[in-house]
Amino acid sequence: MFAKLVNFNYFIKIMTIYTAPVEDMMFLYENLRNNKNYNEIEKYKDVTPDLVKNILEEAAKINQNIILPLAKSGDENPTVLENGIVRTPPGYKEAYKKYIEDGWTSLSCDPKFGGQGMPKTVSAFFDEMLSSACLSFKLYSELSIGAYNCINHHATDEIKNRYLPKMVEGKWSGTMCLTEPVCGTDLGLLKTKAVEQKDGSFKLSGQKIFITSGDHDLTENIIHLVIARASDSPSGTKGISLFLVPKFIVKDDGSIGPRNGVSTGSIESKMGIKGSATCVLNFDDAVGYMIGPKNKGLNSMFTMMNLERIVVGIQGLGISEIAYQNSVNYAKERKQGKAHNGKNQNGGADLIIEHADIRKSLLNMKSIIEGERALCFWLSQQTEVSLYHSDEKIRREASELVSLMTPVVKSMFTDLGMEITSDAMQIFGGYGYTKDQGIEQLYRDNRITPIYEGTNSVQAIDLVFRKLVNKESDIINKYIESLKKDLSSNNQELKNFNEKLENSLKTLIKFTDWIKDKMQKSKNDVSAACNDYLKVLGYVAVAHSWIKVLEVSYKNYETNKQFYEDKINTAKYYFERVLPRIESHYITAVSGSDYIMSHKFN
Repeated sequence: MFAKLVNFNYFIKIMTIYTAPVEDMMFLYENLRNNKNYNEIEKYKDVTPDLVKNILEEAAKINQNIILPLAKSGDENPTVLENGIVRTPPGYKEAYKKYIEDGWTSLSCDPKFGGQGMPKTVSAFFDEMLSSACLSFKLYSELSIGAYNCINHHATDEIKNRYLPKMVEGKWSGTMCLTEPVCGTDLGLLKTKAVEQKDGSFKLSGQKIFITSGDHDLTENIIHLVIARASDSPSGTKGISLFLVPKFIVKDDGSIGPRNGVSTGSIESKMGIKGSATCVLNFDDAVGYMIGPKNKGLNSMFTMMNLERIVVGIQGLGISEIAYQNSVNYAKERKQGKAHNGKNQNGGADLIIEHADIRKSLLNMKSIIEGERALCFWLSQQTEVSLYHSDEKIRREASELVSLMTPVVKSMFTDLGMEITSDAMQIFGGYGYTKDQGIEQLYRDNRITPIYEGTNSVQAIDLVFRKLVNKESDIINKYIESLKKDLSSNNQELKNFNEKLENSLKTLIKFTDWIKDKMQKSKNDVSAACNDYLKVLGYVAVAHSWIKVLEVSYKNYETNKQFYEDKINTAKYYFERVLPRIESHYITAVSGSDYIMSHKFN
């Protein structure tokens, strides 16, 4: 898989720096992979730490040396639509060729279709690196993996065998076509029609907007997954079906045939991720093939959307990481003012990293990022258990945890990504506001992530109204009970941390009870509290992940004092300065909604 890296000499100077956090990732893989259910999955028994380290080190090279330069290139030379052809920014085609030659699109795919079969505990690390290096470039393959997962779970063997090998190889890419001019999140309003043909195929007509990687010049074919309504289906979401619509018709022998009835109307001019083609696609009697049962298209599409929501959260984490690295680097070089107890004794200015306020901002970033990475690693394990464990009951319980935590990871990581990129600009001062340093681009590129795959408010509503109040299974109480068990340790070194998390857990329980009570009395009160509840749950979940990190840090302290001292000190910041935010969210949320709903907006 790992060919010798090629040096692409792009014509722009990279102002942002990035070093993939392989050491921290390997710390998690080697020390927090203690999930009994995960370790019972037979197919991953041969995935050793040495193999994972080799993969991550090679991933670091391609992201740092080849993909990172594309970020500035794509921002300054966005995708264009010329004579019906979408052209990607300079350097993208060469990098993508190298990217698929090295097999990165196949990392987590089934070996049956040419994949390498790596678990999400590994591919999530690669997703983070790629998000840090260049989110625009990442999006061309990211949706392909989502489409692959959807087809693999719901399509017939004939369709799988025809389309998946080329998608796994990276020669063909994929998209997710949901949004229309008349409908965003409310997909029941969609207008795209599908008319069944005598041979069992369908012809689709309609328009889709905001389609990420909807058209480009990187792959031979693009496989669109399109939701539409069959001519005899009912209105609303109950009448939605899912269709596979290729850009080019695929012949029986697997070769590329004529162009299908899919065309690009325009490319959106965006605030950020300018190297990514966000397209308006027109379907004019385009040939498509139904995926999954008729009128159950949303169920099939949610396989792709739910996994994609976690990946979007990882985008926020990846952009936060590169923003943090550049902030630390700048703070160690920039001199400004005299710090209290500053090191410059000659009356000159001190490095800004010596100022308490700057150090506070940097530790804030670091404590959030490392806690998020640990939480994501835990969630990756749960995802694998939900898919592949041999015991159906264990699979179901893991699936419930993934369902509960998916909107949290998607929303928390992206919202905090905005906080972190904004703080990075502040550390850079005036230079952060200019394009030369690349920091303002990180802010702009990340701004789409709280909107992607259902806005963060929609995620919060989903968490509270669908996951929290679940008639079939009380997921939240199961999760809370599992946290309580982890906090029952008598480890004196963890006592202070455990007490703080226990207090936060009490707030989460009070908030949960308030939500369940208000659900019967005032749904407006609940709706106005959803975002606050998601954040409270999120801060608690990250704190729980930090507890797991601290257990290892104290236990192994003597083996690497500098590394573990850094972990312990970073965790202290999170518990002292970040976790207390939950009280504010709780207090404001339980104030209700009467004064909100009665306000007159003139």
